[in-house]
Parts: sequence; structure tokens; C-alpha cells
Amino acid sequence: MPDASHTQAQAAEIAEARTRAASTIRPTVPALEALLHHAHPVLDHGFVRVIDYMGDDSAIVQAARVSYGRGTKRVQEDAGLIRYLMRHRHTTPFEMCEIKFHVKLPIFVARQWIRHRTASVNEYSARYSILDKEFYIPSPEHLAAQSTTNRQGRGDILDGDEAAEVLHLLRSDAERTYTNYVLMLNEGETPDPARRGLARELARMNLTLNTYTQWYWKTNLHNLFHFLSLRADAHAQYEIRVYADEMMRMTEAWVPIAAAAFRDYRLGAVTLSAQMVTVLKRMLAGESVTQETSGLNRREWVEFAAHFQV
Repeated sequence: MPDASHTQAQAAEIAEARTRAASTIRPTVPALEALLHHAHPVLDHGFVRVIDYMGDDSAIVQAARVSYGRGTKRVQEDAGLIRYLMRHRHTTPFEMCEIKFHVKLPIFVARQWIRHRTASVNEYSARYSILDKEFYIPSPEHLAAQSTTNRQGRGDILDGDEAAEVLHLLRSDAERTYTNYVLMLNEGETPDPARRGLARELARMNLTLNTYTQWYWKTNLHNLFHFLSLRADAHAQYEIRVYADEMMRMTEAWVPIAAAAFRDYRLGAVTLSAQMVTVLKRMLAGESVTQETSGLNRREWVEFAAHFQV
């Protein structure tokens, strides 16, 4: 499903890749096979697509039991074991499954993403190639002021003249720096024969962080779940969360049993400190507990209260 974020050459390459098929005796997942090479749009010019994968739900069971077969004869038994592994954080069986994504994303999102160091990454190199003229420009509903309570969060949505000014600055700055980037390279359709172009590895430093880059990102299922637990969380930055949300849907197609366990025990779960457990027990026993009598500091109490509507 090519979209506006692809050039004709890229769309043709993807279409050609989907025509190639190979017989195999290894486990495959029909739901994920149907998604292979399809680019799923994210943000205004980005996408995520699955390039390759290894393993399935039964591979997790096989690794846990170190058996010759693929799981058990009953899906219910496999599901029970996978949920047990997830619940008790027995992580190595999940490492038996791997997946490789092709991602197109703004540079500032990539710099946040790369903090997850447990993946193999190969990024488009602006030392060797020229970056496309594509920039991320937020939709107006995602333009927000700095939060007054969270240093790394957003506050109220900007509107009217404030929003218009920000959008104008983002577009004009990106356009101007890209124009200068091309000028410094002197490799356009009509290069000036009288001047030498600046080296690509130097010219790239002039580009804005909302310029799009691309990479291949390969990881195992355990580390993918860790990435998703942070980036598919409601508190994650919107621009990386939408990528994580799309990858979560792909993961559910790939390993539906493991993904359901992950949603229950990690993504939708709450972690309580020992002090919080004590407070909860006191409340269940009928005691009226306040922040002052809880033994929790203010931030801990706010988080605790938010979870249980205290």
C-alpha cells in the first residue's frame, strides 16, 4: 500500500519485493505475511513496514520447554505458559523471536528512539547520499505549549495567531536550510561548474531536526516489548508514540498470544512499590489513609491516587 511518502522508485521497489516468494519449512505467520513490505503511513511523510521476521508464539513455548516440537497440541496450554512467562518476567524465551522494520521518521524522533540500544540499526547515510526534501510539520492539534508541571511534556494547545506563527517558522526554517543545503552541495539539476560543492558529510549539519531520515531496525521480541512499554505508553511523546502504536498492531498480528499477555501484564499494568502495597492493604482493611500518613512522598502519592482514584 504505497502512499504519498514514497517516491515512484520506492513504490516500485516495494511492489517488486512483494512479488518474490520462497518456500520454507520454518514457522510462518499468515497474518504477518500479509503485512510484509506494506508501508503503513505514520505522521505526514513517515512510515513503518515489516521487512522480515523469525519465530512465532509457539517458538516462545518451544524455547521455554527446550522441546523438539512447536509448542503443544493445545493453544490454551501455550497461552497459559506464555502468560506465566510474561507475568514472572522470564524474558529469554521471548528473545527467540526477531523482527526487522524499515522506518521513515523525523531526525528528532530518531535521536529519541536510538536511546533503545538493544537493537541493530542501519540508518540512511547523509555522508553518502542526499536527503530528500521532506520535513515533519505537526498538525495544529499537536502544537502545544510547554507544560508547567512536566519539564518533558506538553501543556495547553496553541491556537490562532500563536499556532499560525509556529507553523510558519517551522516551514520557512526547514525550506530555507534545505535550500542552502542543496546550494552548498552544488549537486542539483543545474550545478555551478565554477564552484566546488561542500562535502555531503559537512553540508548535512545545516538541516533541521524535522527532516526525515530512514533506517532498518532489527530487534528481538523481548526488547521490542520493552520499547513498546515506554513508547506506546500514553505519556510518551506523540511523534514517537504513533510509530509504537503502529508497531504494536504489527506485533499483535505476529505473536497474538504474547502481545495479549504484554498488554495485560506490562502495557496495561501498574507497578507498586512495597510502601504502596502497604498503603493499599491499610485501605482495604478500612483505614483512612492520607498522603501525610501514608509514608509516600507527594509525587508517589499523586501517582498512587491516580491509579486507584483515591
